[in-house]
Amino acid sequence: MADTQNMNSRRDALKTMFRGAGLLGLGGAAWGSAAIRLKASELTLRPPAAIKEELFVKACIRCGTCVEACPYDTLQLATLDDHTAMGTPFFKPRLIPCYMCTDVPCVPVCPSGALDLKNIAKQIDGVQTEKPDINKAKMGVAMLDQEACLAYWGIQCDACYRACPLLGEAITLEFKRNERTGKHAFLKPVVHRDVCTGCGLCEHACVTEKAAIFVLPRTVATGRVGAHYIKGWDEADEERLKNMKEAQTKKSSPEDELNDWEYLLDDE
Repeated sequence: MADTQNMNSRRDALKTMFRGAGLLGLGGAAWGSAAIRLKASELTLRPPAAIKEELFVKACIRCGTCVEACPYDTLQLATLDDHTAMGTPFFKPRLIPCYMCTDVPCVPVCPSGALDLKNIAKQIDGVQTEKPDINKAKMGVAMLDQEACLAYWGIQCDACYRACPLLGEAITLEFKRNERTGKHAFLKPVVHRDVCTGCGLCEHACVTEKAAIFVLPRTVATGRVGAHYIKGWDEADEERLKNMKEAQTKKSSPEDELNDWEYLLDDE
C-alpha cells in the first residue's frame, strides 16, 4: 500500500514537473516570438548620431550606457510594451524631448558604434573634426497637422516656433492675411526638414491635447523622388544626368545595337 502511494506521489510529481517545463517552453517560445516581431519599428526615434535603423538594432548591445549618460532622462530602454527592439534606447518627445546638449554625452559613451560620432561631427573649413555638433543630428523630422494647429485656425500661437532650439531656421512663421476677419493675420508655422534635427521640443511644447506637430523618423516622414527625375535648374543634378547617360552608353555597344536590328529583321 505504501509502495503504491509512493508511486502515485512520484507520478504526480513528474506530471507537475513536465507541466511546468511545458509552460516554461511555451512562455519561452512566446517571448522569442515577440522578440522576433519587435526587432525594429519604423516609428522609433533613436538618440543623436544613431546609424541606420536596420544596422542600429544589430549593433546596439542593449547596455543602457547612453540612457545613463543623458542628463534629462530623455532616453529609455525599450520593453515589450514599447513595440520596438527590446532593450534598445529610444525617446518619446511628447513626454521628454531631446534637449540638444552641446557636448552630446549619450554618443561618445556608446561602446558598440550604434551611435557614431561621425554622423554629427563638426566641420571647420570643410574638415571634419572629432567634436560633436548637435545641430547636425537627424533623429527625425517634425510634421505638422494643419487641421489641428491653432495657428492655422487664426488663433495666435507660436509655441512650437518659440520652443525650437534653431529659432527661425528649423521652424519659421508664414504671415498671411486672415480673409475671414479682414483684420488679423495668420502666423503659420512652417517646418524646414533640411534643418530640423527631430529633437521634439516643438512637439513637447504644443498646447493642443494631442500634439498638432509631431516628430517622425525621416525614413517614414520623407518621400523619395527617384533618380530618373532631374532638376533642370541645378547644375549638380544636370551633371548627374550627364554621368548617367555616359554610363548607359558604355554599357551598350554597336554590336548590341546590331543584334537588336537583326532581331527585328528576323521577325519580318
